[in-house]
Amino acid sequence: QEWQKLNYDIYTLRQTRKEVRSRWKHILEDLGFQKEADSLLSVTKLSIISDSQNMGKARDILLKLSEETNIFPTSWELSERYLFVVDRLIALDAADEFFKMASVVYPKRPAGERVDDSQKTPQ
Repeated sequence: QEWQKLNYDIYTLRQTRKEVRSRWKHILEDLGFQKEADSLLSVTKLSIISDSQNMGKARDILLKLSEETNIFPTSWELSERYLFVVDRLIALDAADEFFKMASVVYPKRPAGERVDDSQKTPQ
């Protein structure tokens, strides 16, 4: 039973990682990076941050993505992998556009759940 649970957990984690990667790839392709999407998302042990000054901005954008969009599942712990990806987007001057697109495509709440002041009923 322990092995079955472990195998299930590994499978679930892999599926979640695949889903997150797919979301990022979708946005990158929508931004015009069809040919470069896979290479932008490719992170290895040899990957480096392009500019150490971008590290703070990359962290801020990544945190903002996790807090203000559904690009990452709620149970997801932020992966350092995406810090490298955001750094690459900063170097390409596309990080802000990526965030805007992620906010539209993967909003924090589905559009149907938003309630504005005109829809609220007085109590």
